[in-house]
Amino acid sequence: MQKTFKNSIEVKGIGLHSGCESKLVFHPAAENSGIVFVRSDLAGNNIFPALYSSVVDTRNCTCLGNASGQIVSTIEHIMATLAALEIDNARIEVNNPEVPIMDGSAKMFFDILKNEPLQEQSAPRKILKVMKTVEFKDDKGNYIRLSPAESLNIHFIIDFPSKIVGHQEFKGMITSDVFAEKIAPARTFCEKYQVDYLRSIGLIKGGSLDNAVVLDGETILNEGGFRVENECVNHKTLDCIGDMLTSGYALKADIEAFHTGHFHNNEVLKVLFADKENYQIIEE
Repeated sequence: MQKTFKNSIEVKGIGLHSGCESKLVFHPAAENSGIVFVRSDLAGNNIFPALYSSVVDTRNCTCLGNASGQIVSTIEHIMATLAALEIDNARIEVNNPEVPIMDGSAKMFFDILKNEPLQEQSAPRKILKVMKTVEFKDDKGNYIRLSPAESLNIHFIIDFPSKIVGHQEFKGMITSDVFAEKIAPARTFCEKYQVDYLRSIGLIKGGSLDNAVVLDGETILNEGGFRVENECVNHKTLDCIGDMLTSGYALKADIEAFHTGHFHNNEVLKVLFADKENYQIIEE
């Protein structure tokens, strides 16, 4: 059956770009309502369904927008956590255009929410089952492919010139245990020159070594280095899981991805939903 939270849960943190405190409140929601963000700092035009069709920006994060031009950005780590916990319906209030970045991973969201009591609802879960292979490939040859499967399985490949990152792969079925151990702790990563540039144009005011892995040539600036093996590709897998939940459903598919990101994740969902023969919505 569908599940939602039994109680409301408050989470506070810093917005990555604004550097301002951002407060989230996860509320129970009615069956079949899905995941919806609500900007509590706006008097109106403040509803943002967490759907691929509402995504307005995929540069560095997944950003939802509405017709009035308002946004909620960096939803992917929250969405991945909700997917891992099999939460079907939730109303998430945020007092800011940015959700908290926390430690740059999904670990803090997962650790908080996994202990919260859930409420089983009266409607059966709806699952998006891929029936035909679909693919989105960019002009650089990077691609993401969805194929039929009986569970959610991801094979993600990255290949960077840096010896610190290099060739990394994640391959496996996505379960709550795998998510908790390997995926949720994986932090976002970037190069120091990218940080310097973004700061120079007034962004990432809340960014620090507390919420990202920062690489400087062949050096990791974070004390202790990487947190988990293959942390970089595992974080890309984390983002992929979160972005796939913007389909509006839990997903059954084999996902193969090479050097892709939020843009590719959003585009492949558009390809999938463009033809009803590509998928089925089933009750589990």
